[in-house]
Amino acid sequence: MKKLLALFLFTLASITAFAQNTRIKDKNSIGWYALNAGLKLDDKWSLAGEFQWRRTNIISDPQQNVFKLAVNRLVFPGVNVRAGYALAESYNYGDIPLNNLGKQFTEHRAYEMIGLNNKFGIVESNHRFMLEQRWVGRYSDASLEKEDEYVYTNRFRYMYRAQIPLKGREITDKTPYAAIYDEVFIGFGKNVNENVFDQNRLGILLGYRFSPKVRIEGGYLSQIAQLGREVTGRNVFQHNSGIILSTNLSF
Repeated sequence: MKKLLALFLFTLASITAFAQNTRIKDKNSIGWYALNAGLKLDDKWSLAGEFQWRRTNIISDPQQNVFKLAVNRLVFPGVNVRAGYALAESYNYGDIPLNNLGKQFTEHRAYEMIGLNNKFGIVESNHRFMLEQRWVGRYSDASLEKEDEYVYTNRFRYMYRAQIPLKGREITDKTPYAAIYDEVFIGFGKNVNENVFDQNRLGILLGYRFSPKVRIEGGYLSQIAQLGREVTGRNVFQHNSGIILSTNLSF
């Protein structure tokens, strides 16, 4: 029995050491700042807009800017669907850039989403399932100042979020609350190379609802992202952590 246990521990240590030797870790301090706005058209339909200002070194250097526009429909109480467009501009940051030329690039996305909301006691839960069709800018030559090609990929995203009031039993006006969420990203399609696992995001937040129209929240964000290419024959994983702040407006 002792020999089997020793063999198991040796094998586990060998696998762990091999995995570490085949990966490169790039750590960055990030700050993500967002403005989300919704416009209700009637009892079923609404519009949504979003701007995310993503920075490295907390705020001093650019990481990515993201603009989103979407239309929502409430299908049933607690079930809504969304279709939208996103424009993302990614910058050169970290020790290892996203593309091998270290250049800024543009990405266009179409996306579809299903959201499921429910409540158990004081806990409000949200499940979000999303499909993205992505056209990612690429340079065919290092001398170019702007990307001249776009590579098509697909991505699936699943997010679970839970939140609880810190006063009373439900989140109403003038209520502080706490929230936690985790979102996993999976790439698929013929143009996805190294990063089938694309990234994972974890957020731990404190929020405050001023009124039905205004809500703010902020807290800790962790992002683990795998680059779509190898460097010296090894996979590259970004381990980014920092703060996230958002303002949410409803009209």
